[in-house]
Amino acid sequence: QVQLLESGGALVQAGGSLRLSCAASGRSFIYDFMGWFRQAPGKEREFVATISRLGSSTYYGDSVKGRFTISRDDAKTGVYLQMNSLKPADTAIYYCAARVPKLGGPQYLYDYWGQGTQVTVSS
Repeated sequence: QVQLLESGGALVQAGGSLRLSCAASGRSFIYDFMGWFRQAPGKEREFVATISRLGSSTYYGDSVKGRFTISRDDAKTGVYLQMNSLKPADTAIYYCAARVPKLGGPQYLYDYWGQGTQVTVSS
């Protein structure tokens, strides 16, 4: 069983910063991308960012480019999401996800999901 555990969600004022963490545990698994998605109330889940296993490739959703940065931990068992210049529109539950190697764009077809962490940005 693979488990992904997110942490770092909080209430923050607009313009502030937060850093989310995701740690993988359980049986070892091979993945090609690990990343973040978010879902706001009444909206569909949205791709935020992802990073390749070796950390050589990163991808971002258009709404967070230039403000969010995804990175790997040294052990390659987790990822971080540094969020700067936060806006009320960033308010959502943020989910960590990982996928086994497969064809297809890096923002799709994720196999493992965490329970999510709430980020609330006040105006």
